[in-house]
Amino acid sequence: MRRVEDEIRAEKAAALGRAGERLEAALAELQALAERLGPGSDSQLLEAYRTARARARTARLYLLIQREAVGLRSHRVVDQQFPEPPPPPWL
Repeated sequence: MRRVEDEIRAEKAAALGRAGERLEAALAELQALAERLGPGSDSQLLEAYRTARARARTARLYLLIQREAVGLRSHRVVDQQFPEPPPPPWL
């Protein structure tokens, strides 16, 4: 029984790590788009940014859900390290 419980804990930790990695990747993509985006950007680039922002927000939500699933109820660390991505200031 102990071995099964250890495997469950290990899988929970791995799932939490994967959720964090997905969020980091989504934020990196968003940052790359943000660096190209500016007032007067074309609509395709703006739509790509909006899509990437939605993906990052979803990845952040999944990380918070995964944290709660493993018993981590306080999300202050996530809020500090991965704040919700803002819209471009000119929108």
